[in-house]
Amino acid sequence: MLIGEYTHTLDPKKRISLPAKFRKEMGKKVVITHGFDNCLFVYSLKDWERMAGKLVELSVGQSDSRGMNRFMFGGAVETDVDSLGRVLLPDFLKEFAGLKNKVAVVGVHDRVEIWDEKAWNLYKKKIEKSADVLAEKLGEVGVL
Repeated sequence: MLIGEYTHTLDPKKRISLPAKFRKEMGKKVVITHGFDNCLFVYSLKDWERMAGKLVELSVGQSDSRGMNRFMFGGAVETDVDSLGRVLLPDFLKEFAGLKNKVAVVGVHDRVEIWDEKAWNLYKKKIEKSADVLAEKLGEVGVL
């Protein structure tokens, strides 16, 4: 399971290091794609195939389904994790997530999220303030 939060620097060649803990679980190749809330999602090949399987089951007759497939598949790149644990972020994904110099690398169960550090800190503060309300809603549907 991918958990934890780490801060890394985006190097001049647009590479970031994945934490060693994540590398063990993710393997030598990963898929990076658009995420939600202006972050990037990073999946192991196994978890990407699972996610992709769910996406392709969506009805092509529904506009929202087509849009989600285009967003996730059109923005996806398969990339190698080099011997130092770095992955190359293409310009279009770097721009999408507004990544500058410092990034937050966050484990979220079956994926890693890459955030601009400032954006992550703002988002985290917002979620922390509403955690009680979120817990209440999840309790209503039996999750907590």
